Amino acid sequence: MAKKVAFLGLGVMGYPMAGWLRRNEYLVTVYNRTTAVAERWCEQYSGDMATTARAAVQDADIVFLCVGNDQDVQEVVLGEQGILEAMKPGAILVDHTTTSASLAKQIAAEANTKGIGFVDAPVSGGQQGAEKGQLTVMCGGSEPDFAQVESSITS
Repeated sequence: MAKKVAFLGLGVMGYPMAGWLRRNEYLVTVYNRTTAVAERWCEQYSGDMATTARAAVQDADIVFLCVGNDQDVQEVVLGEQGILEAMKPGAILVDHTTTSASLAKQIAAEANTKGIGFVDAPVSGGQQGAEKGQLTVMCGGSEPDFAQVESSITS
């Protein structure tokens, strides 16, 4: 059975990364602040679109995040409308944003209290690497969490 995943952030990196997941038979629901970008992605890849980040993640087994910086990640994950409150226990959050180690530790600790896994997974390779599916992903997290998301990260 295909895994349900959510992908939040369809910028120059996230857009093609989410596309590779869909090409590899994942059931992908996307969310992007700019609705037109999410609509275009759905037309191109035949995925689903949510109107809020929380709606995107509520049924997902794995949630991928690829946004701008620490402030953006903190708002999306831990803010007033943060996604951790909407994720189901047992799901895993994979953050592809390049953020500070202190924020990654904070998110991991908060996720753990909710029964949610966390893998910090910044990427290297730029837009061209994302489009070709040739990124280097540096992962930090528990071995069991990584084992559950490894095949999706290598998609």
